Amino acid sequence: MSSRKHLKKEINDTLGALIEEVYVKELSSPELDTKKSEKIIDEAISLFDDLIQQMHNDAEGSAKKHYSIIRRSLQEKASALSGKIDKL
Repeated sequence: MSSRKHLKKEINDTLGALIEEVYVKELSSPELDTKKSEKIIDEAISLFDDLIQQMHNDAEGSAKKHYSIIRRSLQEKASALSGKIDKL
């Protein structure tokens, strides 16, 4: 069970840090188009919801393998979001 708890925390911390990065970028660049930054925040929230939903779906086979797939998905999608933030 602690594996599930750690993965939820990792998802929350990772996506929370990305959202915070967007807010910092908005504050440091007043000329920034907030529609683009709001879209990134919405994507992060949607990703959070999707990943948490995947966690609650029954794992076919090993729970460890199921969580590993979710963790890999988090890393890939968070990296993509980070790239979008850099382009703001």
